[in-house]
This record gives sequence, C-alpha cells and structure tokens, in this order.
Amino acid sequence: MQFYYYYYKNKLLISDTHLPFRSIEEKTVSTYRGYIYRLVNENTDSSKMCYYVTHPSQIFSPRESLKLIRYKGSVDYNLPDWLLKSIEENRLICLNTAYPDWTEKLDHIFPVFHDNIGFRKWNLTVVGLGDVGGSLITGLRILGGKYINTISIYDHDKNKIKRWEYECNQVTDSNTNSLFPRILPLKSEEDLFKSDMFIFCISTGVPEIGKKVSDVRLIQFEGNSKIVKSYAQKAKDCDFHGTFAVVSDPVDLLCKSAVSTGLLPDQIRGYGLGVMNARANYYSQKLNGHENFLEEGRSFGPHGEGLIVANSIKNYNEEISNYLTEKAKKANIYMRSIGFKPYIAPALSSGAFSIINTIKGDWNYSSTFLGGAFMGCRNRLLPYGTQLEYYKDMKEPLFCKLEESYKQLLKFKP
Repeated sequence: MQFYYYYYKNKLLISDTHLPFRSIEEKTVSTYRGYIYRLVNENTDSSKMCYYVTHPSQIFSPRESLKLIRYKGSVDYNLPDWLLKSIEENRLICLNTAYPDWTEKLDHIFPVFHDNIGFRKWNLTVVGLGDVGGSLITGLRILGGKYINTISIYDHDKNKIKRWEYECNQVTDSNTNSLFPRILPLKSEEDLFKSDMFIFCISTGVPEIGKKVSDVRLIQFEGNSKIVKSYAQKAKDCDFHGTFAVVSDPVDLLCKSAVSTGLLPDQIRGYGLGVMNARANYYSQKLNGHENFLEEGRSFGPHGEGLIVANSIKNYNEEISNYLTEKAKKANIYMRSIGFKPYIAPALSSGAFSIINTIKGDWNYSSTFLGGAFMGCRNRLLPYGTQLEYYKDMKEPLFCKLEESYKQLLKFKP
C-alpha cells in the first residue's frame, strides 16, 4: 500500500489517497515528533471520528472491529522506524474524514487531566439523584478533589437537589489542605451542558425488592431509553462538545440510544463494566491461586447478559473464567435476594473510580463505540481520543466468546 504525506494546520497527515493539501516527501518527515493522523474514510454508523492506533496492522486495515484489541498472526508491515515509533509513543491517531467537521479535530483535544501538562480540572454535571446518583456524587466528592472543580447536580425533585447539595458539601475533613469539588445545585435544565462531562443517572421502572426478575437491567431499558434520548438531543441542540456519560442501566444499550440522536460516538461513554470487574475480583479472592485477578484478569462486554470475564489473558482457564462470569452477572440478584438494592458498588466501582480515571487519562473499564456497538473493555481517554488496551496473547477460545458477545451488541437497534 502506498501512502501520501501532507501538512495541514501544521499537522502531519497520512493517507492512501490523494488529498488537496500541501504534499511532502516521506524523507522530510522522518524526524517529525508531533501527533500524526492516519486518514481514513469509513461509514460514520460504524466508526468513531478518531482513536489511537495501537498496532501496525491498524494502519493497513483501519476498519473498526474487535481486531482493535487483538490481532492474530505476524506480518512484516515494512513500515519506517519513525512511524513505528509514533505508535509506541501514542502519537498516531486514526481520523475519519467521513465526518463533515473532521478538520476541527486537528485543533480540538479532550481536556484530560495530566500533572505534567497541567490541564485544568473538569466540571461535571450529574442528572438523577436517586440511590446511584447520590452515591456517585458522594464518591466523586471524596475522591475527586485533585481532578474535579465542580459537580453540578439536577433532579426533577427539587428537594433531592437541596438534600445532596446540603449533605455532600458537608463531607470534608479537618485538614485545610484537603481538596473537594464544590457541589452546585442547578435550577434549570438550560444549564445542564455547561460542563466537561454530563453524567446520566436517571432510572425508571426499577423492580421492587422481593419481585422475582431475570434481568433488572433489561426491564429498565424502555423507559430509560426514551429519557436518555431526550437528554442526548438536548446536548446535541446545545452544541455540547464534552463527554456524555451513561451510568443508568442497561448502560451499553442506552449509549446506542444516545448516539442515535446525532451526538458523536466519540463523546459517549458507558460506565457499567467497572463493577462487573470488581465483582469478578471479589469472587477470585475466594479461589486459592487466583488472587492476582486485578493484574492478570480482564472483563469485557456489556453490563449484564453478554459479559465475558477472563481469569487471565496469558493463562486463560475457561472453567474458572466461566465461574467468575456467572458470579459477576448474578451478583445483583443475590443482593436483591437478601433485601437490598445493589447500587453502592456500581456507583463507586463503575461510576466514581472509572470516571475519575477517565479524567486522569488512566486505564478504566467503560463502554466505548467500536464498529457500530458500544463494547465494554479496558481503555483510556487521551487528549486526541480513546485508546483500547491491546492483547497479543489472547487465546482463541476467549476471543471467540468476545466475538459472540460483540455480534449480539451489533444486532441492537435503538
């Protein structure tokens, strides 16, 4: 494959087609050390605007699929050393020119917090102050002082706004050098999208404790889908450029509902997989010899049916992985069986910790757009888009399971 090199807006672009920009010869860019953009033209229904290239194969086959997290085989790509080095240093971005405003991405970066770069703290908005929303802002208040400036809160029940503003702003310690985000009450929905991240925590149709159900998450879909679409449309109408985060169930399907309104798929992230990984870790601690799950194990797929837990990427054991998967999937049913709604661990593991790690640019479990579906996996948000964790050692049986789960997510139509 032949590549052409261009300079545009002082950025280096690589394309396999001719473009109306100032072309340059490859030998003149071998010392280039800035961000590089590999331009593609893919259907926007099945491709983000941009993402980080993590393997040389993605330069030649940039179509979004599960190959972005695992590539099978060894090929001599015959790429110049300077280009391979840009992949190692996270400087190579795949950018989709099918989006009408793709050139604007050359100037726009996500405000990811980084100590060395000194990005400002984020301002968040949380909508829905029920069990999950209230626990989430408590966690963000306690943990997020270094990375979060303000947390604006909103609910149709005005007394809930008053309660959580009153309570959370009183969560502090006696040290004057401690940092805590300010909790700000919002009086109107008009101010919801004046932030870096909008967090959707509204839930409707949650079954009462004691009612026998097979999957609480799917029962909530119909009602929650209508609501999340209405807020996503408001975000679109407000020309919101921040992150649209979904915490309500079913997380992955609601993300697909939100993207159907016209928000960029790059903007939308679902936070439900963190607690599934935490639950798998909880049960792994009860198995002798498998206490290193957080280091070796991984979780993939949706928050619920279709979840795939791997006890280890390098030392994959199907029997143990199946056990951990089933235990994680049914943990919420167990909690309901003893008389409680399972919301504390989800609000903190899927919500507070994962959201703060997103802001920091650290690895976290969340759902991001991948080839037409929102697929949960370990990833991180960097200044120019999402980087997915890449696995060269993933075993074939595990990958086949991931493919089946992914295919089911692709079938969903909002």
